[in-house]
Amino acid sequence: MRILIDTHILIWLLHGDPQLSVDRREILIDPANSVLISAASFWEIAIKLSRGKLTLAKSIEEIFAEVHSSTSSILAIEPRHMIHVSKLPFLHKDPFDRMIIAQAIVEKIPLMSTDADFGHYGVTLL
Repeated sequence: MRILIDTHILIWLLHGDPQLSVDRREILIDPANSVLISAASFWEIAIKLSRGKLTLAKSIEEIFAEVHSSTSSILAIEPRHMIHVSKLPFLHKDPFDRMIIAQAIVEKIPLMSTDADFGHYGVTLL
């Protein structure tokens, strides 16, 4: 199964954060699943790091290297994703989350997030 993960899920996974449930962690490490990380997540992390709103144990370069060496893939932002963002109702104000939601909808894949507001867009949440 292909799965798109929200930014906080990526951070929790990389840091072994206990906020990531055992069930979700098992889904992410299952080799039968293909984990996708939106380019928007890396953009969000970069902005929050540069503004001092996020502190990580690893540098963004180390995070990229870790994702690159794993079985996860980065989901590029394509024009069809951007077009779909323009069609979303304005229920969620965070631009990074809106892009991730649009990508999940366009790609027809479930999204792993703890943000219950994502469900208002008809996204399949894990």
